[in-house]
Parts: sequence; structure tokens; C-alpha cells
Amino acid sequence: MIAKRKATKKASRKLSVSKLRKSSAGRRVKSKTAPEDSIRTVPLHYPKPSVSVAELAARQGESEGDVFDGKPRVAPVDAHLSYNGGPLLQKVQVFLIFWGAQWQTAASAAPLVQQIKQFFADILVSSLLDQLAEYNVPGKVIGHGSVTGSVIIANGAPVGSVTDSAIKAQLKKWIKAKTIPNNKPQTLYFVYLEPGTVSIMGGSKSCQNYCGYHNNTGPIYYAVMPYPSCAGCLGGLTTLDALTGTSSHELCEAITDPIPGKGWYDDKNGEIGDICAWNFKKVSGHNVQMEWSNTSGRCV
Repeated sequence: MIAKRKATKKASRKLSVSKLRKSSAGRRVKSKTAPEDSIRTVPLHYPKPSVSVAELAARQGESEGDVFDGKPRVAPVDAHLSYNGGPLLQKVQVFLIFWGAQWQTAASAAPLVQQIKQFFADILVSSLLDQLAEYNVPGKVIGHGSVTGSVIIANGAPVGSVTDSAIKAQLKKWIKAKTIPNNKPQTLYFVYLEPGTVSIMGGSKSCQNYCGYHNNTGPIYYAVMPYPSCAGCLGGLTTLDALTGTSSHELCEAITDPIPGKGWYDDKNGEIGDICAWNFKKVSGHNVQMEWSNTSGRCV
């Protein structure tokens, strides 16, 4: 998720990462963490931590300076993604779902929808996808993707808020009703919520704890993009740049880790985008988030 921050132990967030325990021999052994506990959300732009600033700075290896100074965060020096044997999206096929009547009725909606569609058309054949090739594994080669279509769905749109469980159920209903195409092994649905709709996952809410996330329900892979209506999810960007930044974050994470924690994952720091949260660059004229490179040992 775009610029994801390390998860804390705060129960209300329910977004913990896999922990490492030591065996009696002193050997590091990866603990088994449920897939739903893997980090896959885009956190707020420098949200208020549940620990002191001093403790957070110490965790990040900073001896001085303001960790909330508005500057992009430095990737942790110990970051490293490991492959856990799960699926990868090798030639991702993105289908866009704009859920809510405002995507049809608001004067500014049509241009924004078109810009998001153009973003995916450009970025799925860009250098952003090329750089993911370092995460190829035998029998799984990551290449360019494509946009398979889009739809605006006004019927049954949530009022006020929508849970992740409700989105999972709705995706299955839409597929059964042929409102959206059947999912294939490379399909990734992007669900864009209309303004005023709060996303809820576990005990967390958009614009309070995160700005977007990706997940799966069985073989159905999807990302949820709440409309960025708060400072924490805009981060000083325009609405379009905030959306493309968050979307690129979740896109790269869904490609390299479609079942959260089962693909390329860092037990301490999360997914490929989490490590480089809120660090951006321009690709094909679009604002995208930088992603972690094991080969380079930095965000690229």
C-alpha cells in the first residue's frame, strides 16, 4: 500500500507483521502468521504513532531530527524481501471498478475516471513493471500487463462505509451476475470508492489508519482505493497524484505478493511498496511510488 508504515502492536489496527522468534539453539525461525495479519495497507501520510517520537526515531536508527518533518522516509537498512512460494501476477490484467453514483453524476468525475484509466494503460507497459523483473522465480516471469476494461457501478453502493468482508462478497456477486468479467489467474480488480465512503478493514478505517490496501478472497485478487479526502491520504499532492501514487503502490504489491505474505515479503518491513512509503517519482508522466529493490538495496 502506498507508503505503508511498520505495523504496531496496537490491537485496533489488526495489521501486525510476522514476527521472528529464537529457537533454543539461538536460530532465527519464522513464526507462522495468518495471511490476514500481513501488512498490505497504505498508511496515512506520517500518521500519529502509538509510540513516542523518541522510540520511533530509535527504531529507525535516527539519533536526531524530526521524524514528522514532511520528508520522504528513509528505507530501513535491514530491508530485504524473501520469496515464500506463493503466486505472482506475471502478466497482470487490471479491471477497474468505480463504485458509487458520484462517479457518474459529479462534474469532475468523468475527467478523473479517464485519467485513472490512462494511468493504468501507460504504467502497465512502463519501466515500473520492468523493474519488478528482479523478483522473477523459476516458472514465474513478471512482464507487462494490460487494462481489460472498466465499469461504473451505482447500484448497491455503500452508504457511509464499507467493510472488506462486504467488498469480498460484492466481488463474487458481480462476477456471478457478469457485471464484471470472470476472474482469471492474472486478474486484479481495482475498486475505487466514491467520495464520502469510508473503507473498513479489521479495526482500521481509511483516512484514520490507512489510504488503501490489496487483498484476496481465494483466487480473486483485488485492491481497494478509498477517495483521498483527508490530509493524511493526500500528503500535499493533488487528488490525481495521490490516487496514482496509492494505486502504483498497491499494483506492485499485488503483482509481487497477491496473497499477502505468501509472495515476496519482508517479515519486519512488509511488502515491496511498504518499505518505500511516500517516496515518489515520475514514470510516463504519472506520479508513482518508488519500490524496494533487493538488487540495489534501496528504493528505485
